[in-house]
Amino acid sequence: MKRTFAIPTMGGKSCAHFGHCQSFAVVQVDGADVGKVQFMDPPAHQPGTYPRYLADQGVNIVIAGGMGVMAQNLFRENNIEVHMGVGEEEPGFLVEQFLNNELKTGENLCNHDTDDHVPNCGG
Repeated sequence: MKRTFAIPTMGGKSCAHFGHCQSFAVVQVDGADVGKVQFMDPPAHQPGTYPRYLADQGVNIVIAGGMGVMAQNLFRENNIEVHMGVGEEEPGFLVEQFLNNELKTGENLCNHDTDDHVPNCGG
């Protein structure tokens, strides 16, 4: 089963806020074989741009620290799974954890839609 993962990154590691990432780490997985991690520069950030961009890249799973409700809804509309609440890690490690059913997720680390917004997420 082929799957394509995207992880928003800052400095080569997953970051807390999806909408303010430096790049997307895109990882192709065929069965249990994890492909090479490719870093892609995102397009200019406007509401709704990143979900459409990643859908066009064939992404079907996003692993992120956090994101707003609008992005979550747009991913759902594009049949892309979202797993949030991951800490700062190497993208390949997060994909391996997901494949081994060991990915530790938690609360949305950066949600602009609530008062508990993380102050250093860049948003």
